[in-house]
Amino acid sequence: MNDKIDKALECFKKQDWNGAIDLFTSVLEVDTDNAEIYNNLGLCYANVGDEEKAEKNYLKCIELNPKIPQCYINLSDLYYKQKRLGEGINILSYAIDMLPDDIIFRHYLARFYMEDAKLDLAIDELVYILDKQPDNYDAYYDLAKVYFEFGNYDSAIENFENVLEYKQDNELIYYYLAEAYQANDEIDKAISNFLKSIATNNKFPIPYKKVAILFMARGDYEDAVEYLEDYLNFDIPQEEKDSVNKLIANIKKKMEK
Repeated sequence: MNDKIDKALECFKKQDWNGAIDLFTSVLEVDTDNAEIYNNLGLCYANVGDEEKAEKNYLKCIELNPKIPQCYINLSDLYYKQKRLGEGINILSYAIDMLPDDIIFRHYLARFYMEDAKLDLAIDELVYILDKQPDNYDAYYDLAKVYFEFGNYDSAIENFENVLEYKQDNELIYYYLAEAYQANDEIDKAISNFLKSIATNNKFPIPYKKVAILFMARGDYEDAVEYLEDYLNFDIPQEEKDSVNKLIANIKKKMEK
């Protein structure tokens, strides 16, 4: 039996999903109450696209042993992919009841709440996580995104800044922080962070146009033209290029006056 499990795991590592399915299934014919095997079998079925059988095996694993953390994660990933948000919330709430010290379930739950537009409940979970793990920058990031959706830009800014304490030189964080500053009418700080996003990754196109628009709004036309022309060097749709070229032409007319 152990030899057969070893062979199944070897197939699993090689991503020979069908071979692993055959071997894990034969193990269950003898060892019918092996929760770990049901979890592994669920993963195999998920990888071959049979989500119905994957779900069935994950649920059997939880029924046999509700203390296996990975099975809840696998099942919630499946529900998230299928947009079955209510079922995902239910299984994660059950996971928290069974394994209350495992913070990861609360983070998954917060993301389900975010996807389900239950932002106040997402905030509750994320605040709980940060109370237990004050250096969890992923939770700060999600909390910032939720506050941004709520229109609480001060709190969004605070949490994006917290992320930067742990994850510096990330173009996306600078970009989102810039958007929060812009929404909060702090234009100079928005420009500064769009420029930091570009400096961190000059292959990231979106902030070029964003910062150009802000430069144009405050009358810095030369800077606006410079960043719009840089933006045109990226692989963007022709319709977008035509629109940007018209914008550059209009700015240059203003500069001539």
